This record gives sequence, C-alpha cells and structure tokens, in this order.
Amino acid sequence: MNFMENGRKPLMPEAFGPLQGVRILSTGTIIAQPYAAHMAAEMGAEVVQIERPNSVGDEYRYLGIRLKGPEGHEAGTSWVQERRNAFYITLDLSSPQGRDVFLRLIPHFDIWMEASRPGTYDRWGLSDEVVLQANPRLVIAHVSGYGQTGHPDYLGRPSYDMIGQAFGGLMYLTGFPDPEPPVRANPWTGDYITALFCLWASLAGYIYAQRTGRGQVIDVAQFECIHHTLAGTMVEWFQAGVVRERSGNKATAFQPYDAFMAKDGWLVVGAFNESMYERLCRVIGLDPQDEKWRRARTNVFSPEGEEFDAILRGWIIERTVKEVVEALSAAEVACCPIMSSRDMAEDPHYQARQVHVEWEDVQVGKVKGFGVTPRFSLTPGRIWRGSVPVGYDNELVYGQLLGLSQEEMASLRSQGVI
Repeated sequence: MNFMENGRKPLMPEAFGPLQGVRILSTGTIIAQPYAAHMAAEMGAEVVQIERPNSVGDEYRYLGIRLKGPEGHEAGTSWVQERRNAFYITLDLSSPQGRDVFLRLIPHFDIWMEASRPGTYDRWGLSDEVVLQANPRLVIAHVSGYGQTGHPDYLGRPSYDMIGQAFGGLMYLTGFPDPEPPVRANPWTGDYITALFCLWASLAGYIYAQRTGRGQVIDVAQFECIHHTLAGTMVEWFQAGVVRERSGNKATAFQPYDAFMAKDGWLVVGAFNESMYERLCRVIGLDPQDEKWRRARTNVFSPEGEEFDAILRGWIIERTVKEVVEALSAAEVACCPIMSSRDMAEDPHYQARQVHVEWEDVQVGKVKGFGVTPRFSLTPGRIWRGSVPVGYDNELVYGQLLGLSQEEMASLRSQGVI
C-alpha cells in the first residue's frame, strides 16, 4: 500500500523501494532496535526516530571515531553509516504532555519499535492496551535483553550486545578452546542479529495487520534471537547430552574449514563437500582415493587428520595469498583472503558491484561507506539523505502529521516537551 492509497501525505520528497507506504516510529537507542528501523528506511519506509529533548541525543551518535562537519556538528562513523534516511524528532515520553503528543502520533504509523526495560512505557501511561486503542492496526515491537515475560529475576536486567551474546550462548562457542577465553563476535553482532529478527517480525506483523485490520505486540528478546542462530547445539544437548565446545575457526566435523597463514597474509579455505576436498587434495599433491586421506576429511583430530592439516598449512605458507587463491579457485575450491577495510575498499569485485558509495550527510558533509543491501530489481532501495542533528525534523513531522502551528510547537518546546 502506498501513501496515496492509504490517504497519507508522505514526509519523504519522493517515494521509492519495496517498503514505500510503510511508516515506522522508533523510540529505542544504540543498535539492536534502531538498526531494524533504519534498515527499513533504506528500503523506502518512512522512519521517524524519537530522541529526548534538550539533550545530546542517543549516545550512539558519538561512539567511536568522530567526524566533524563544516557547521560544527560531530557524529561517530557508525552513526553516519547506520542512521540514514530517517526523520529525527524530540519528545519527552515520560511527561503527561509528551504522552498525549505520542498518542496523537501513533495513528499515523504502521509499526512502533521500542527498546526499554519491561514496564517502562506502562509507568508512563503508554501500555500496549492504551497504544492499541489509539491505533488498533499498529504493530508494536518491544526489544529487550531478556524479554517481556519469564523468570522475575531476569526481567529488567540491563543488557547490551555482549550480554546477549553471553547469555544466548554465542560467546561460549566463539574463540579458541580452553584455556583461551570466550570471544565476543565483533563488531556488535548480537545487536545486528536482534535487529534483523525485529525487522522481519515487524514486517510479518504488518502484513497480518493489512490482511485483517488487527495489530499485535511482538516480544523480541535479544538473547533468544542470538540463541536461535546456534545451529543444532541444543538438539545435541537434549538428544545426546553433548555440549559443543569452542574450536576456533576450525570445523569439527570435516576439513579443511579454517584460516591459514600464507607468505603475506591470512586466508580461509573451506572444502565443504567431498568432491571439493578431492580437488583440493590433487592441487596439493595428495591422492584423494588413498584411504588415509579419505579418513582425514571427517576425522579432523585423528593422526591422519592432523597430518593432512599440517601438509595443507605447509603448502599454503610457501605461497602468497594471491597465489593460493588463484590455484584453489581454478580447482573450484572455496577460498578467499581475510579482508581488512583497506582490502575491501581496493578490491575489484567490491568496486565492480559499487558496494561502497558516497552520500551527503547533513551533519558532516560528504562521506563514503556501505551502500544499500540487498539489491531489488524492480524497487531498489536508495540513500536520499544522511544522518541529521537532534530534533532536525520537529517542524516537518509535528506540522505535517499533527498540524501543530509554530506557536504550538514553540510552547511545547519551552516546556521541554519537544
């Protein structure tokens, strides 16, 4: 449904993308929830992000290396990359007047995503029941570390990316075996996983609401989203009593599937199936029909398995990354260099696909980073503007959606409501 069909006047200058006509209100901070909304913005959804008034905004704005703009604005590189295309307004949701303004906004949206400790919005008089009364078709997505229900000792505990990775089981599996410590998956993998779950669930709820006229509430627990990506580890425990342990980069059921050091850098080799393994054996001078090397493939930690690993490492270390990749790719063995930011910026395939693009950021000027992913043939996403300062779109959003006059907005501003 586009804006003309649902009778809304669009906020964006031009509609585009597969999500045109969808409008999302986002009130969370940092990554796990806001990233979900902003991914939708790059596919054409109109996303309005709320921050607190009279503040520096979301602390994620300034995390990491800061870029400075010509007018004195500063923004962190991750903020500039991840906060494109959205409208930014300010509103004190904890105040009675802010509550009233929020409830006036809600009928103009299809999805509301938020990230707070359970019960926060109830205390502000914005329970799910109250909000759904204002818009019965609304999809509400609550993102939290431990969920909205469950054991009372866990509900409301503070949680961020690494906490979710640890409690969800990902961190236990990431890194090298004991006594090496478990490792957090970088950069904020738990948050990005959660955002992906939040977005697809919200859009599924939106489709249902379009079909039935009924909105609903989605409980997005970060630890569950992360836990859901752990393959068969829990079936292994429940059915066989096996606790899967850390194994570094190496797969434990077959080989090779690991990182290897060449003369001038690192690469990965992944011979996932038997025919690929046989082709690899021929490249490095082994007979793939020899029973010894056949056993070595699936008996990774046996004497013959370890001998195969040593032979492969010896073959690779005598060559450059480029030489190894060319030789194995010619044999249709999966492999590639381990890429740094510099490598990715200079790689011809990245360049041919125009993975990295330039855009104009309202705060810091022209920047270059990731483009829009994935690519649609008929309704591609786009970047129509970069990140903006705190409260940049107050007049547009409050004026166009709520019909507030300049005087009314000035009054709310003077009271600290917006």
